Amino acid sequence: MITTINERVYALSTKTTTYLFEVLPSGHLEHLYYGPLLPQVTSDEALAFAQKRACECGNTIIYSDDDPDVMLENTPLEMSAEGKGDIREPFIEVIHENGSRTSDFLFQKAEILAKKDPYDTLPGSYGLAGNNHLVITLKDQQADLRLELHYYVYEDEDVICRSSRLINDSDETVTLNRLMSTQLDLTNNDYVMTSFTGSWSNEMNRHDTSLLAGKHEISSFTGTSSSRANPFVMISEKNTSEDYGSCYGMNLIYSGNHYEMAEVNAYGQTHFLSGINPRGFQWVLEPHETFEAPEAVMTYSHEGWSVLSLHMHAFIREHIVRGEWKHKPRPVLLNSWEAYYFQFNEHKLLSLAKKAKQVGIELFVLDDGWFGHRDDDTSSLGDWFVNSKKLPHGLKYFGEKIHELGMDFGLWIEPEMVNVKSTLYQEHPDWTLAIPHTPHSEGRHQRLLDLTRKDVVDHLEKVMSDLFSSAPIDYIKWDMNRIISDAFSPSLEASRQGEVFHRYVLGLYDLMHRLTVKFPHILFEGCAAGGNRFDLGILCFFPQIWASDNTDPICRAQIQENYSYGYPLSVFSAHVSASPNHQTLRQTSLKTRFDVATFAILGYELNLNDLSKNALEEVKQQITWYKQYRTILQEGHFYRTMQKQNDRQEYSWTCVAQDQSCAIGFTLQTLVHPHQPFHTYKARGLDPMKCYSFQNVSHKEDIRRFGDLINSQIPIHIKPDSLTQKVASQFVKLEGEKDYYASLSGASLMYGGICLKTSYTGTGYNENVRLYQDFDSRLYLMKAL
Repeated sequence: MITTINERVYALSTKTTTYLFEVLPSGHLEHLYYGPLLPQVTSDEALAFAQKRACECGNTIIYSDDDPDVMLENTPLEMSAEGKGDIREPFIEVIHENGSRTSDFLFQKAEILAKKDPYDTLPGSYGLAGNNHLVITLKDQQADLRLELHYYVYEDEDVICRSSRLINDSDETVTLNRLMSTQLDLTNNDYVMTSFTGSWSNEMNRHDTSLLAGKHEISSFTGTSSSRANPFVMISEKNTSEDYGSCYGMNLIYSGNHYEMAEVNAYGQTHFLSGINPRGFQWVLEPHETFEAPEAVMTYSHEGWSVLSLHMHAFIREHIVRGEWKHKPRPVLLNSWEAYYFQFNEHKLLSLAKKAKQVGIELFVLDDGWFGHRDDDTSSLGDWFVNSKKLPHGLKYFGEKIHELGMDFGLWIEPEMVNVKSTLYQEHPDWTLAIPHTPHSEGRHQRLLDLTRKDVVDHLEKVMSDLFSSAPIDYIKWDMNRIISDAFSPSLEASRQGEVFHRYVLGLYDLMHRLTVKFPHILFEGCAAGGNRFDLGILCFFPQIWASDNTDPICRAQIQENYSYGYPLSVFSAHVSASPNHQTLRQTSLKTRFDVATFAILGYELNLNDLSKNALEEVKQQITWYKQYRTILQEGHFYRTMQKQNDRQEYSWTCVAQDQSCAIGFTLQTLVHPHQPFHTYKARGLDPMKCYSFQNVSHKEDIRRFGDLINSQIPIHIKPDSLTQKVASQFVKLEGEKDYYASLSGASLMYGGICLKTSYTGTGYNENVRLYQDFDSRLYLMKAL
């Protein structure tokens, strides 16, 4: 809800939060408040929040003789500009034709609109209810420029979005060096900024940085949103936890170079900006043209990170993800990549597909290597015709065979890329981002097609449309395996090369929009060397994203947990792969691999033909169980409970049905500590007044886990790692422990928790002892009575 007080104060309220700013007599916008809901905002409250100014502060700059008490350097603002004394990082940076960098944007008007204006070039949130779109127009009188600040209020999800547009009403050309999407000025410091950084196969490492003085920047300069720094960040008061404390969550609906910056000034105030990374960006704005910044997302919680995450999850599910797959259960898939890599043929694939059907797989995905002359990654990108040596009957025939087995058919593509060894490159070498007559630095033997060019986007639309129509394709994995180097478009003049990164993203969005509208039934999954382009911009077109090429469950537990701070489980996928893992060579049980992948969109990526009969049966049981509780895991409320008991760090999660009728619990231990037998699982998000049954999901234990200890309990001697031990393990399985309670209140499960069966500590084992060793996990089922 948006309300106006005295035509000078604007209050934006959601179910639990209020955002407040006012128009100063000078025409600047002073930020007053963003925090817990204020039941009624009055003029007195706005006056109480406003900074009190009476005289000049030291050697700060006085804005004007008419406003002697306005010093922009220490005023919390809705947007900052250069030249009038505000020396903080600017919201906008414009160079005028005469070389001046001073901007002076002052309030002109405010409008409350019934619905969000459509966007011509950039994706954004949708589904805004009522009169919840506020537009503030500021005008630079000297330069004849207009700056629009857009606010979108999503009441039910406790989210406020912001974006900005610069309109050049003058007859002069100006150069835009930056235009941010949002600014948040807080009147104190001592916050902690949480960011998530990493690299290929090592995405989403959490870092907490104290904001005490100076600047802290999180940004991408890869041409993508980047695995190096995800655009989602949090700013929290010290001592904030999952359940307690004030915190802000910020994200950006953008897939290119982004920028999040927190700056503490000399007065102890915190200044936050988010938007397109100004590094390498420069936009020539001609007379009467408009530049639009991406939309930024903000939420606030005074009840810790769990509630903040729930806000973000609900917002993304309802107002970012769209189309036929918005709330459809996502199918369990098998991807061919780690089974065969490039070394496959039709017979191998169909043999794998038959096994997939037997265990309950719903979607068979043919990954890289099916097209052109693609036997490795040095050739054929851009040549999207079928490799007849591998698929002699063609793609249509193969897809129909998959359908005959009762599964959907999916395909891997990488449309933005081209190999020099390809027909497309030989015909159109000028279609790539590259500096003419200059050596090009490549990644994975490939170059980027120049999506700043409409003819290239038109070509890709036609080629992909022909491909998608040529076979019964139900799913597309859209990959992008390198970052941008030598960022130069021969189609743009020299003065516009600073536009390349952004124009590439605009071309990408145009292409994705065309194809998703034309093929609404296809389930598209975004991928960029794993999580190199995991952002809300992609999710506006593709309802899910491959979170990381790393399928090691221990690595994945951290990656998935950290994604969950800003993204719901329904938008990232996880696969059960082989052991030893192909990325880390770590050995883990099939159970642990499944348990971790359960808290995402479940898939498999291993050679089912190589599995034993017992392992295949275990996979079949896993998939059957997952399908039963898939709706809860993909659409439920997700909670983290980081538990540290007796110096032992563990993962602990709970996913709760939206009606609180059922919940799935999870624990994972990384490394065992000796003689630490006790562990408590505490649920989250249950109805405290309801009663629930509680039990762990049953499993069996392999006798080989005991090594030669087994010889102390049997009359014959079995040599470890021998054929005899292997054969015995196929016939003799130990029942895992059983934790079961017929009726416990939600309150007791959340506040007291379950003291689980004692863990093995080297002094004995029976049916009441848990084998909870290195890399072990458990699933728990709670059902309301």
